[in-house]
Amino acid sequence: MSARAWLIGLALAVAPLQCIAQGFAGMAADPEGFALPDAEPGFTFPADHGPHPDFRIEWWYVTANMTGPEGQEFGLQWTLFRSALAPGEAEGWQSPQIWMAHAALTTQSEHYVAEKFARGGIGQAGVTPVPFRAWIDDWEMGGDTLRNVTISVADERFGYDVRLSTDKPFVPQGIGGYSVKSEAGQASRYYSQPFYALEGVLHLPTGSVPVTGHAWLDREWSSQPLTETQEGWDWFSLVFDDGARFMGYQLRDRAAPAYAVATWIAPDGTPTPYPNGAFSAEPLSTHFVAGRDIPVRWRVTLPERGLDVEVSALNPDAWMETSVPYWEGPIRIEGSHNGRGYLEMTGYE
Repeated sequence: MSARAWLIGLALAVAPLQCIAQGFAGMAADPEGFALPDAEPGFTFPADHGPHPDFRIEWWYVTANMTGPEGQEFGLQWTLFRSALAPGEAEGWQSPQIWMAHAALTTQSEHYVAEKFARGGIGQAGVTPVPFRAWIDDWEMGGDTLRNVTISVADERFGYDVRLSTDKPFVPQGIGGYSVKSEAGQASRYYSQPFYALEGVLHLPTGSVPVTGHAWLDREWSSQPLTETQEGWDWFSLVFDDGARFMGYQLRDRAAPAYAVATWIAPDGTPTPYPNGAFSAEPLSTHFVAGRDIPVRWRVTLPERGLDVEVSALNPDAWMETSVPYWEGPIRIEGSHNGRGYLEMTGYE
């Protein structure tokens, strides 16, 4: 939902935060001293494309479904996470910001993953809104504006150079960008760009492959996005052949029913948010990966839109063996609507 990026438990991997047992990856930690999201509708662009250092966690999260010249299917992920040890920013090594990035490339038979860490304040990583640039070392996403960007990743085993472009509006999630995560009121500021057209080249051990496809950006920031009993989530981004989009996630809770919300996005970019309980996701089968059973085939429904689809993983082994491990990969969609999309699942032990 990018509930996703709450993976930013990255701070827990590299810093002595005191909240390891508080919610999934410590994301229910007391937000004392940090800013909390406001419920005012709308965003201020381009400023909100940049960082919000008074909030504890933030991310720039891209996933993409792609096709090669022989009909091969691929998935791509590029994510930059920011986590703060204290609110605000400072120069040089005094910066309280920690950065982490994940890159992944998925084929029907292989799943490649890489991870990077950096300190803020020294130029190794960061984000600027104008011109837009998000980087960590030599991994970079940038362009004149966030509507037209290139993403470049080079790892020892894989890489990619792709261009994303769109003329569609950025889409607020929740009520005007205020995305509530629980009955207790945890929330984030959240918007998406689900309408990127993509073209570029993937670099695989077997050689380079030209691809075309579509990409989805999620932007989110918060300081306490989970409750102490929320253990993980299942997040779906669905791109339908008729041009519509769907985002839905359920936050699994050991003390209460899952909190499940969704957004239907019309082909022109108009969003319709749906409250807790309007959509459902039912696991249909699991796959044993990384020592655990992971649901890799689901039934997803949103009755008010006539949505009733089965989604299945392109590659069931799309496990992200990173500091905070999770499953994320491309999916196929069949049923009342057809298409392709992405699925992320966290908190499965």
